[in-house]
Amino acid sequence: MPSAGTALPVAILAGGLATRLGPVTQKIPKLLVEVAGEPFFSHQLRLLQQAGLTRIVLCVGHLGEQIVARYGDGADWGVQLDYSFDGPRLLGTGGALIRALPKLGEAFFVLYGDSYLPTDYAAVGDSFNKSGRLGLMTVYENRGRYETSNVWFEAGEIRRYDKQHPVPQMHHVDYGLGVFRAAAFDGFARDAVVDLAHVQQALVARQQLAGCEIKQRFYEIGSPAGLNELDALLRSGQVPPS
Repeated sequence: MPSAGTALPVAILAGGLATRLGPVTQKIPKLLVEVAGEPFFSHQLRLLQQAGLTRIVLCVGHLGEQIVARYGDGADWGVQLDYSFDGPRLLGTGGALIRALPKLGEAFFVLYGDSYLPTDYAAVGDSFNKSGRLGLMTVYENRGRYETSNVWFEAGEIRRYDKQHPVPQMHHVDYGLGVFRAAAFDGFARDAVVDLAHVQQALVARQQLAGCEIKQRFYEIGSPAGLNELDALLRSGQVPPS
């Protein structure tokens, strides 16, 4: 019987321009960038499918039609794929989610289209359900190792989240996997540019953002260094278990 956590759909934020990857993403979207001999999305999709997450909504913009042409409705992967396009302008991470809410329902996972996260998704979903809050952020004790720490996480609670203004108590970083209720986005404009970080900060201020610490490190392809690292790791077959 599937966990309540894995019964939730997943929104993948994949509408950005991926400028840090330079010419690689001028003609293809980031999800189709080759990693270990396959498009990155194949690796990400396999990870989600193995975790029992089979309802996926891709929030796409830049060259998103190529993803639709390649993966269709997801039937070949044993999942149900749907797509939400930003439209004539990019809406930001929060705006893209707001636009996709009719396809996502009352509660859903969120992750980024450049993140490879070998973790226990069911445990994260169950933690969210038990919290009773409007949102949950997974955090990793980074201490500035992989990128600038941006979360003050103490005694199981997120005290502060801020990418622009770090404070000395910030030893954790946003791991890249969140869970939200649709009501978390109440009060934010529809079809407007909204940063998901602003939604999360508003939830912290209301004590409505739960925290869940992850011990496995994250991987990403948002930078050339991250892309090369993940490529080598996947080729080696030594990805740590979730």
